[in-house]
Amino acid sequence: MRRFGLIGFPLGHSFSKRYFSEKFLRENIRDCTYNNFPLSDISRLTDLIIENDLEGLNVTIPYKYSVMQFLDRIDHEALEVGAVNVIRINKSGDKPFLTGFNSDITGIMETLKPVLNPEITRAIVLGTGGSSKAVCHVLKKLKIQYTLISREKKPWTLTYPDLDPAIIGASQLIINTTPLGMYPETEGKPDIDYDLLGPSHILFDLVYNPEITSFLKMGQERGCTVLSGLKMLYSQAEKSWEIWNSRLL
Repeated sequence: MRRFGLIGFPLGHSFSKRYFSEKFLRENIRDCTYNNFPLSDISRLTDLIIENDLEGLNVTIPYKYSVMQFLDRIDHEALEVGAVNVIRINKSGDKPFLTGFNSDITGIMETLKPVLNPEITRAIVLGTGGSSKAVCHVLKKLKIQYTLISREKKPWTLTYPDLDPAIIGASQLIINTTPLGMYPETEGKPDIDYDLLGPSHILFDLVYNPEITSFLKMGQERGCTVLSGLKMLYSQAEKSWEIWNSRLL
């Protein structure tokens, strides 16, 4: 039996186990299992892998950055981003050999591309964590300038009170990379002035549970185009499966 799974803490919000379980049934893949591994201490990663004989892992909040110190090799694009959300595990004697990748890049790109046009030249990225790094990487590839927003003052970022009408008006794309609004605290949303939004704005929320977050609902009510994180989840999950099964990596 081939064993895969998800690490993070907590994991009550995650749809990954359901997605892969349904995939295995749908595609008649009978020799694989996928389980959640709520990991309160990332230093237990190697023990977890050995104890469960794992071949691959997805990585979610809060370990996309801190997991990198435990890997033997990191894909060049994941290194550029500075975050890993897929681990491929190869056996090397008694010790597993861990290679890190970032499939969020694929998920973000495939979600954004259908709605982009040449007039979209500026974006606002809410949050500065591991997912935010992948978003910024994709925006650079798409040649879209972006403004980073954090709750705390940091170099090269603004804080939420800095988001004035001029910045919001000039930014056609607003992406939430924070966990605000994620199950079970579904009422949460980024602290921006939603009355400044209109039909010219595209709102993309990386949160996928619930599918329509409070952030997206506020956008819908003002005529914005909204993008759920579900498409990104499915896309990055399929990329993970490709990484775990490719012989060329």
